[in-house]
Amino acid sequence: MPNKKLGQHFLIENKIINKIVNYIDPRLQDNILEIGPGLGALTKPICTFLEKLYVIELDSDLVNFLFNSPFSKKLKILKKNALFYNFLDIFNKENKNIRIFGNLPYNISVRLILYLFNFCSVIKDMHFMLQKEVANRLSASPGTKCYGRLSVIAQYYCNIIPLLQVFPNSFSPVPKVNSMFIRLIPNLTFPVLIEDIKVLEMITNAAFGQRRKILRHSLSKFFHVKTLIKLGVNPMLRAENIRVSQYFQLAYYLIMK
Repeated sequence: MPNKKLGQHFLIENKIINKIVNYIDPRLQDNILEIGPGLGALTKPICTFLEKLYVIELDSDLVNFLFNSPFSKKLKILKKNALFYNFLDIFNKENKNIRIFGNLPYNISVRLILYLFNFCSVIKDMHFMLQKEVANRLSASPGTKCYGRLSVIAQYYCNIIPLLQVFPNSFSPVPKVNSMFIRLIPNLTFPVLIEDIKVLEMITNAAFGQRRKILRHSLSKFFHVKTLIKLGVNPMLRAENIRVSQYFQLAYYLIMK
């Protein structure tokens, strides 16, 4: 039975499962890790393409289920909490960048993705099923309702591509929200290299924490109006009207100041 405390919703619709596997496009030589395999809806078909699949699962009952599954011989099961796991371990074992996928529990999805950004240097790509609202926030563009702090931070690290909308009846138990399957491809190069990501987090927190204020007020702690203008940022605009690249420039300026 699904564990409500762990936010489990198992995929059950074969049509959606097949589409997801096609989007992931697993290859024999890939170093692939699944987060939260559950009852193996994605695990089983992905295994048919691989000799070995790493899976991280915290639920003891599901770990036992996986150990006794017909495809268990292909699994490297890690009974770990993905929020604290060192993903460098798998990279070091295989000496190959990791491809990560999973149907993520809604209650930890944002925290987990932000944590995974710490390992982008060894990740080839990520494919996740998320609550649609979260997926929209990750991929949002300036001027849209969903655009915010999470959008800026996520798009610094990755190119984010929504792939497939998934409706509640594709899961058991049925969630109360729609879902979205997305692809995240870590950026190999950055328009602005921000050595201390905490500076970008600090700026976006100040700007989007006071969304109704114009930037000359919300960012007054960090920038003089003349500085904003010099950096190409209109101080009369609000947080949601500033491009991702402009936030990068602001962070870079503070770091180099």
